[in-house]
Amino acid sequence: QVLLMESGGGSVQAGGSLKLSCIASGYILSSCGMGWYRQSPMKAREMVSQRYVDGSISYAESVKGRFTISYDNSKNIMYLEMTNLKTEDTAVYYCAGDQSRVRPVCLPPGSDLAYWGRGTEVRVSS
Repeated sequence: QVLLMESGGGSVQAGGSLKLSCIASGYILSSCGMGWYRQSPMKAREMVSQRYVDGSISYAESVKGRFTISYDNSKNIMYLEMTNLKTEDTAVYYCAGDQSRVRPVCLPPGSDLAYWGRGTEVRVSS
């Protein structure tokens, strides 16, 4: 059974830092792409950072230079280090593994058919 579990969220003042973790059980990080997404009230879910199956990495323009995605394949953990946080970074952050829940194939990033964690909330105050 595959389980992705995020942790590390919390409340922080603008300019502060947080490091999110996504622990993957029953899922191999390198099998497909993986990424971090976020959703704030009244807004659509957006990609924050994505590692594609070829190993390339991308970031949303709004977080470039402030957020860093990393992996510990030996521990099956994905991280998102967030620095210089802004109030607009307030959201629930989710990790996603791009392997299909239906059959063992890799999906495009952000697919609803992929594995998703339940999210961890980040609140940034001014």
